[in-house]
Amino acid sequence: MTSLSAPVLAAEAITSAGTGQLVLAAVLGIAVVVLLIAWAKWHPFLALIMGAAVLGVVAGAAPDDTITSFTTGVGSTVGSVGLLIALGSMIGALLAESGGADGIVTAIVRRFSGSALPWAMAGVAALIGLPLFFEVGVVLLVPIVLLVAQRTDVPLLKIGIPALAGLSVLHGLVPPHPGPLVAVSSLGADLGLTLAFGLICAIPTVIIAGPVFGNFIAKRVPLAVPAQLVPAGGGGRSAGSGPAGGQDFVDRDDLANAGSTEPDKAVDSDLPARRRNPGVVPAVLTILLPIVLMLLRAVGELTLDEDNGLRKALDIAGTPVVALLAGVLLAMWTLGKRAGFDRAQTSAVIGGSLPPIAGILLIVAAGGGFKQVLVDAGVGNVVADAAKDANISALLLGFLVAVGIRVATGSATVATITAAGIVAPLAATLDKPEVSLLALAIGCGSLFFSHVNDAGFWLVKEYFGMTVGQTIKTWSVMETIISVVGFACVLILDIFV
Repeated sequence: MTSLSAPVLAAEAITSAGTGQLVLAAVLGIAVVVLLIAWAKWHPFLALIMGAAVLGVVAGAAPDDTITSFTTGVGSTVGSVGLLIALGSMIGALLAESGGADGIVTAIVRRFSGSALPWAMAGVAALIGLPLFFEVGVVLLVPIVLLVAQRTDVPLLKIGIPALAGLSVLHGLVPPHPGPLVAVSSLGADLGLTLAFGLICAIPTVIIAGPVFGNFIAKRVPLAVPAQLVPAGGGGRSAGSGPAGGQDFVDRDDLANAGSTEPDKAVDSDLPARRRNPGVVPAVLTILLPIVLMLLRAVGELTLDEDNGLRKALDIAGTPVVALLAGVLLAMWTLGKRAGFDRAQTSAVIGGSLPPIAGILLIVAAGGGFKQVLVDAGVGNVVADAAKDANISALLLGFLVAVGIRVATGSATVATITAAGIVAPLAATLDKPEVSLLALAIGCGSLFFSHVNDAGFWLVKEYFGMTVGQTIKTWSVMETIISVVGFACVLILDIFV
């Protein structure tokens, strides 16, 4: 299977610096990124550009070589990852605006009660989390969680933690989310294989960090349902409602209104006031189509000869861009036309899904440039040689580097990009399954201990009406469990592949 683009290597290193100078350059470059994000509160896009510049200067690279390396990395990353993020966002917007996501959540919750509810919430969160960004998934699920907790007297965290775990695990370990895609692209990993391994690791990780931990922590951190966030009626969030404190986050209406003069309008006037429910089965099939196509491609490569006609067809259909494009085209009908949208309205929803991801694309692009300067300066080779001499597992090294940067910066994307750039040379020494596992190990490390420097920490805190201490005991610990259990699963898979 052809993988997403591997790091573009320069014809020769852009600097002749020795090992000590390269290590110092890498440390200072990463330190600049960390300090600018965590202390100076700069946007990660600018921080990564400055970090790359410092790295190039300290390493002794010519300014024009550093610029060329950085822009090459930006172009390569946007070309391979940016398209997939955009297509995934389109599917997510149609799923949210059509009411398909609400339908899936409601249908599953209605069929479960009592002790089965946490498991149902974990499952629906994982399903919803396949095409949606974490923040949008939170906005979609939190109203349902609050309503269920209020109407059933089930402790809030007992069903809230499983929902958050399902979203977070899928966001960190399973393509087409930005983190896993960046790792796959940077390492030249096989996307289908990474997807398969990610789904395998996601199941036990969601179970332990979700229903199991949720049942444990709900007894120790009792929470009342924040009344101001409970939506009126049984649908989505009430108009104008938001997290405690009144801060507005991206929601379903923002997706359709982004870039307009009224981004916080309760219902977009360009969309039909009464929308038909597109149905649970069509919504689920739309979500699963790109995943199934990519998995079929992986199966075809394992079981069919290279000159087999079916394998060639699966190779094309399972190409990530083609698979996600097929998902968008199907969603335009199953989640657009079936919801009562005409062509102009469907186009408006799709177009409105792009402005909210502009920041993500810029961060990913700048991260790709920073990674490329690391690679072209030869820092990755230094780390690879040191790891080889010290007999350190590539999986453990990738995990630990990602953990360190994640805790320091609070950004899972920055942690993934930087760790992948540092250990990229090690990927060349691994076979195809191990490269995919290395991408997942980095993804696991990027989720470790979310705390006050992570925007997701405050998103969860505000929506659940918790104190900082309560958020650390619940959300931060849950993220750490996801990281550790996921990495343990990666190590177990490494034994058998």
